[in-house]
Amino acid sequence: MLSRRAHGISIGINLNPDKICNFDCIYCQVDRTTPPVVRDVDEARLYDELKDTLRQAKSGALFEREEFRGLGSKEREIRDVTFAGDGEPPSYPNFSGVVRETIRIKKEEGFEALPINLLTNATLIDRPRVQEAMRLIDADGGAHWLKLDAGTEEYYGLVERTTIPFARVLENIAAAARVRPVVIQSLFLRLREAAPTAAEIDAWCGRLETIVKEGGAIRLVQVYTVARPPAESYVTPLSDQEVDGIAAAARRRLPGIAVEAFYSGRF
Repeated sequence: MLSRRAHGISIGINLNPDKICNFDCIYCQVDRTTPPVVRDVDEARLYDELKDTLRQAKSGALFEREEFRGLGSKEREIRDVTFAGDGEPPSYPNFSGVVRETIRIKKEEGFEALPINLLTNATLIDRPRVQEAMRLIDADGGAHWLKLDAGTEEYYGLVERTTIPFARVLENIAAAARVRPVVIQSLFLRLREAAPTAAEIDAWCGRLETIVKEGGAIRLVQVYTVARPPAESYVTPLSDQEVDGIAAAARRRLPGIAVEAFYSGRF
């Protein structure tokens, strides 16, 4: 798919076709009102499709697809392989095995330098089997993109709708950032016409600041808003100016750390 935050084409691996997730985010683009077509991951098929996609990228056939035909020459390359999808990737029982095989395949197909990224809500990354997979990604030069959409417990509960404590998410992000530089992905929105308050954004900046002060490394912060139809109709996107304001607040509090802004309707 063409990914705005990857700045090009990203190969997505979905390990949760059953649409089960331990978050129920009000902005989620996954349609959970209809039953999934596929519930189980066919690993053999997954690996075959990954090989085929990489081979098409090498031959140029991939860029003749309708969705990619209009891309410029600089965009005609695969930027990464990302574990994301319809749920929380590390919840898949054989997550580390799939990561290991994905690394083997992309090297075998001549894409040794292609990074592998994990997009995660950080709720499960304290588990030993998940940490094993994360170490494999580290060793291969990939990255961990960790979600942090709130600064306070109250706002976290409103947006993520989960029983998992906010403290666990914060602790897991901090622990991961002490091992390797992480990417923080933060989506902000209008909730029943209300944008997040200045106090909420200040609290969010404070969480990031604490991670750094306590020895964590953040290599990039990505601030974005709703760009596809969300789960709840009372969720709407922020304006470009509001997104820019949040990004500016992060830059003030985190000097020296890159902050990117992404807007509604642009990929």
